[in-house]
Amino acid sequence: MNLKNHFLIAMPKVQDAIFEQSVVYICEHSHEGAMGIVINKSIDDLNVETVLARLDITPYKLCAEMEQPVFIGGPLAEEQGFILHTPQENFASSIRISDDIMITTSLDLLRSIGSKQQPDNILLALGYAGWQENQLEKEIINNDWLVSPAYPQIIFDEPIETRWQSAAKKLGVNINTISSLLGNA
Repeated sequence: MNLKNHFLIAMPKVQDAIFEQSVVYICEHSHEGAMGIVINKSIDDLNVETVLARLDITPYKLCAEMEQPVFIGGPLAEEQGFILHTPQENFASSIRISDDIMITTSLDLLRSIGSKQQPDNILLALGYAGWQENQLEKEIINNDWLVSPAYPQIIFDEPIETRWQSAAKKLGVNINTISSLLGNA
């Protein structure tokens, strides 16, 4: 099973502060483990403009991306920035995850904001979620996660507060009607 370019949708029984009602975009998955970015938990009072100011980066021009929130990408490396974006080449430290999504960890993408080199869509997160070998598979078997193909429009266009429900709805599931007291058959 390779879940790269998939969503993990937290089941209602998940009560962890970061993962409760979360949607995680899986960027990498192999026999060694998995890495993903939570796409629906924003950090209060932190937006792209604030991050740029803290990094002494002056945007080429003011643009809508400046007002976008910054997300809690996960509990690991919380000071490290990860940028999910629509494909745009020429950034250092970029990896193409799918035809529609890349991830970049370098400042040159942030420096492109407001310029013609800026990707059409960006999602800036601090930190990431990680799983060791077989850990994610065990959590899926334990009914902690629904798994769905990833949809770029949920990452970039869907309102933050409805991403959890919308990701589940793509599977034909009304997540609000699932009991938090699930078991295994």
